[in-house]
Amino acid sequence: MNHPISGSTGFACLLGHPVSHSISPAMHSAAFDLLDLDYVYLAFDITEDRLKETVDGLKAMHCLGWNLTMPLKTAIIPYLDELSEASTLSHSVNTVVNDGGRLIGHTTDGVGYMDSLKDAGFSIDGGRMVLLGAGGAATSICTQAALDDVKEIFLFKRKNATFAKTGDFADKISKNTSCRVTLCDLSDQELLQKAIASSDLLVNATNVGMDAQPFSLVPKKFLRPDLIVSDIIYYPAMTPLLADAAEIGCPYFNGKYMLLYQGAQSFFLWTGKKMPTEKIKEMYFAQEDQQK
Repeated sequence: MNHPISGSTGFACLLGHPVSHSISPAMHSAAFDLLDLDYVYLAFDITEDRLKETVDGLKAMHCLGWNLTMPLKTAIIPYLDELSEASTLSHSVNTVVNDGGRLIGHTTDGVGYMDSLKDAGFSIDGGRMVLLGAGGAATSICTQAALDDVKEIFLFKRKNATFAKTGDFADKISKNTSCRVTLCDLSDQELLQKAIASSDLLVNATNVGMDAQPFSLVPKKFLRPDLIVSDIIYYPAMTPLLADAAEIGCPYFNGKYMLLYQGAQSFFLWTGKKMPTEKIKEMYFAQEDQQK
């Protein structure tokens, strides 16, 4: 390390549950080190019931800033002083900047996802996509895709207590961009099949496919070889959805480069410096590349 940990070392961190699988601590700590910045990055397993006291503690310790993962991306909002335009639109925060005790919420998930799509060699400008999920990452991806000239988005979620609220979000994006966003009931398999058949890209932005829920929300028969299939999960690297895509012959990629590029955006917000993404990619991503 260029900067051995000392009494003056600062820190940034990740909050969420679970976080033990995250490579963010290694990635960000390496970036700090490569740029000769005296900071480290840690991960804390925090549930929503402990969030307020955690935020108070981080402010008291002058934490540089932090990332949020499930299930805290909307729960954090009441504790912030200001939201970026993208966070206001998506009602999601994955990055907090501590500006002298003033907490500013941002979302870098959408930019990170769209950058990972480009990194994989794909473009869906003027195209259609199916997006599974309506949590913080999903709404951020939906917002950024609409801003990046995707023509139409079919947003599928479970028809539960938050369905109507998600409908308001879909209407807001449709009214404020040139993209049409249609909210759909995830249990409507016929509608899901039709939406996928008319789309260029399928994105799973739920946690279904992680080890605790090792299955896919999409029947394999709905896939076709020219459909781009993406899963924002990166651990495991090959989810059931991606395994089905590989079997069908679809181009596919997982969420690890979304993690890299959203992290790079967070890093810049905290430090004003560009993360050395190519070097970080070589160090932590290239050897286990799952993109096809």
